[in-house]
Amino acid sequence: MRILLVDDENLARDRLRRMLEAEDDHEVVGEAANGTEAVRVCEAEQPDLVLLDIRMPGMDGLETARHFLELEDPPAVIFCTAYEEHAIQAFDLQAVGYLLKPVRKDNLLAALSKTMRLNRAQLAALNAADDSRRSHISARTHRGIELIPVDDIRYFQADQKYVTVRYGGGEIIVDETLRELEIEFEDLFVRVHRNALVAKHHIEGLAKEGPGQVAVRMRGLDEAISISRRHLPAVRKLVKKL
Repeated sequence: MRILLVDDENLARDRLRRMLEAEDDHEVVGEAANGTEAVRVCEAEQPDLVLLDIRMPGMDGLETARHFLELEDPPAVIFCTAYEEHAIQAFDLQAVGYLLKPVRKDNLLAALSKTMRLNRAQLAALNAADDSRRSHISARTHRGIELIPVDDIRYFQADQKYVTVRYGGGEIIVDETLRELEIEFEDLFVRVHRNALVAKHHIEGLAKEGPGQVAVRMRGLDEAISISRRHLPAVRKLVKKL
């Protein structure tokens, strides 16, 4: 079995590697110290299984597992944690399993023997159990899995059933609804049109587009986003506070 180790602590990864290297049936194909790196290495190495720490700085293990579902062939996941409450949560997520730190070899091998692939039902369970807001938006593009920090996103704009995510370095398309994004990031983004949400902290100001038409200017972008008459009073009020 090809295994990826993900933990922000070198000693924890080294300990797992030593236990696995003593077994002929398992091969460590990579390591990662954070969630962003884990998604990149997972896409490149295509492991069968990821031993994934839950508590990591930045993107935690629960969010990282959600981003794995963008992969064409998602790996199995076993969560590792030193915190009992997180271990129980991981079990409730219907993940392959969980291991308490410090991981014992007999428990590790028992968990490996029960592995299976992540699936969409598990993703739904992850979303339900992990009610914390994502730090990144992910999508599979021609460049592979792209992870866009939410702080770098200028706006979300809907076009039929897809949403364009515009950020400092370009844009990606995600298969999510604008309403879902509005609920998740309600304190970071404001609706300016029925088809657009803009990042509050990237708003530069307002500009007239024509008779009765006003748009919002975003820092670092040439284009402006039209504001509907319905949403204009609330947007004006917000801009005055910024």
